Amino acid sequence: MSDDEITDVPALRNLAARVTALEEQLARRDDHTPPPRADDADAFCALRRVEAERADHPPLAEGVVMIVGSLTLPTGAPVAWQEGAPTQGLLEADWSEHAAAFQALAHPVRLELLRRILTGTTTTAELAGIDSLGTTGQLHHHLRQLIAAGWVRQSARGTYEVPAARVVPLLSSLLGTGR
Repeated sequence: MSDDEITDVPALRNLAARVTALEEQLARRDDHTPPPRADDADAFCALRRVEAERADHPPLAEGVVMIVGSLTLPTGAPVAWQEGAPTQGLLEADWSEHAAAFQALAHPVRLELLRRILTGTTTTAELAGIDSLGTTGQLHHHLRQLIAAGWVRQSARGTYEVPAARVVPLLSSLLGTGR
């Protein structure tokens, strides 16, 4: 079949158009531009707002990074959070002070603990009943690591929660590692 014969077949034309669209999307991703989401026509509204703020505020001229999110947890608790910082300060800072927070997240059991706590499994007894979280001693070890780093706090005796100020940064970190 020649190229002319292939383009005359509607199904193949459709397939060629889809391949071209995927190639364009991959090219954008290679340029570090996030791909648009098919389910959100205004997916870049936050980015456009940040870029406008940079133009209007001289301290942000070099750049700004923001974490923003609004959600309802499976428990029904609403969470909204926004935090931002000029990139110049971030690039000049001593990053080693953040090592403990990252280290606390660097274990699959601790990540699972965070997920379970966010979805409503909050008591030591409930958490200890989950085989994948290990023994009670291991569970307490991991909870202490998360508490020390500020990812979890004890809201009452034997009850844990992820502080509201950590929910969006945690989810943003997960999103960022998926790139």
